[in-house]
Amino acid sequence: MSTMTAAVVDEFGAELAVRDYDLPAPGPGQALVRLIASGVCHTDLHAAEGDWPVRPTPPFVPGHEGVGIVEELGEGVTDLSVGQMVGNAWLWSACGSCEHCRSGWETLCEEQVNGGYTVDGSFGEYMIVDARFAAAIPEGSDPHEVAPVLCAGVTVYKGLKCTGVRPGQWVVISGIGGLGHLAVQYAVAMGMRVIAVDIAEEKLRLAAEHGAEITLNASTSDPAEEIQRRVGGSHGVLVTAVHPAAFGQAISMTRRGGTIVFNGLPPGDFPAPIFDIVLKGLTIRGSIVGTRQDMVEALEIYSRGQLRPRVSTRSLAEINTVFDEMRRGAIDGRVVIDFAGDR
Repeated sequence: MSTMTAAVVDEFGAELAVRDYDLPAPGPGQALVRLIASGVCHTDLHAAEGDWPVRPTPPFVPGHEGVGIVEELGEGVTDLSVGQMVGNAWLWSACGSCEHCRSGWETLCEEQVNGGYTVDGSFGEYMIVDARFAAAIPEGSDPHEVAPVLCAGVTVYKGLKCTGVRPGQWVVISGIGGLGHLAVQYAVAMGMRVIAVDIAEEKLRLAAEHGAEITLNASTSDPAEEIQRRVGGSHGVLVTAVHPAAFGQAISMTRRGGTIVFNGLPPGDFPAPIFDIVLKGLTIRGSIVGTRQDMVEALEIYSRGQLRPRVSTRSLAEINTVFDEMRRGAIDGRVVIDFAGDR
């Protein structure tokens, strides 16, 4: 076999072509993985539309939440074994020798390679992983359920760590979508008290089911005013929303000395009142995915039963329909491509 079926970006802004694509071969330090499942991330849509400042080069295969079985090892691989279940990630690899990599911030490496963006990803029957960075999937995991942990899960887990919120303190999760519903669960598992903010009642009900103590609809009331009145402001805010208004709103939700972390990546800017930031001693930072150690920790929380991603499965042939639903904000939880059902 020299080809596989994959969803390929041949041209930015066009529909993905589900077609024959060259079957990859593992090089030194790499492994060939047969896919079982792959989550679909908003980043995959950005990749396909080419609307980020640094664009991938077509043709390419998106996908960075892939879970599958190792079928072949490249030269020198000792960390993985044939038959093992592993996953890929946005942080497909990093240089390992720069200041960021040496100091535990490999997610900031300027030489990093990104899954489904600068290297072919998991929207195909097979994928290549770097053995050093491939996520080892815990035994007993549901491959479809665990797939979103590889990006959405580890991203919000690291974002929550970056808020500095301690057990028993309040954290706001702004935006209860594919990222946010996982963030609520991680925050609860980490001992935080959760306030969920969204504009959809069904998403707020989902947040409450997962342990949010306070839910606020930003379309019917001022959530910042409510948060200040009810708890005196939040110790931290994690913004996963995809509307720029949520980013500026986060500043007024926070108590003095609080930390705001941005996970969402909508286009545009947001208002940042200098006086409030200085007077309240606020910290505002961005957080992008997580390190290999963050991935281990995020997967461990899942394996202990403290995280249950809400997923729906689709076939690879439906990828363009999934992208259309994503553009409309019509996806509840995360969509996962099921490759096992196609065989």
